[in-house]
Amino acid sequence: MDLVAMSGDEQRIRDAATVILTRRDGDETRILMGQRGAKAVFMPSKFVFPGGGLDEGDEDAGVSALEESCAARLAQGGEAPGRLVAAALRELREETGLGYLPGAARLRYVFRAITPTGRPRRFDARFFLADAAGLAGDPDDFSQASDELSHLAWLGLAEARALDLPFVTEVVLAEISNLLKGGEQPGVPFFDNSGARPMFRRIL
Repeated sequence: MDLVAMSGDEQRIRDAATVILTRRDGDETRILMGQRGAKAVFMPSKFVFPGGGLDEGDEDAGVSALEESCAARLAQGGEAPGRLVAAALRELREETGLGYLPGAARLRYVFRAITPTGRPRRFDARFFLADAAGLAGDPDDFSQASDELSHLAWLGLAEARALDLPFVTEVVLAEISNLLKGGEQPGVPFFDNSGARPMFRRIL
């Protein structure tokens, strides 16, 4: 696990992976979201995508589940791309009870954001876009999900954007709305709050 110490405080930035799972419902694309608990230390009561920090047990799963060009862009962050893939799929399975059929997962790296200073926990989060078509089992069956997220539901993009969301989730939703409409992405957007001054750039 790659932990980066921050000068001036005891906070550390933990590598993390998040899955934006999509599926078609007629002419509409829906995404899977859930609500964090009101007593959660990080982002209480907010609606989020399934995801979380890397664990020591997240072994390198390789990059076969990544779309072309994603591995090289992920590697710029310092963590092994295969470990981020493993964490993303593990978090999806734990928080929703949903998993992919062997070899069916195809993840697209679409966003990166480091939590600003002053927050109770900080993450270097990579966001992956994935299609529900390769899931094993019923995509509406959340019976095996942990209790970390409640109100798990497939939501239309407009419906999702009307919820109580973290700022970065609002930005990610705007980004993927463009992608799902066939728009181009000139590099992966990166909100970098690792230094003294926030920066925005694109990972090419």
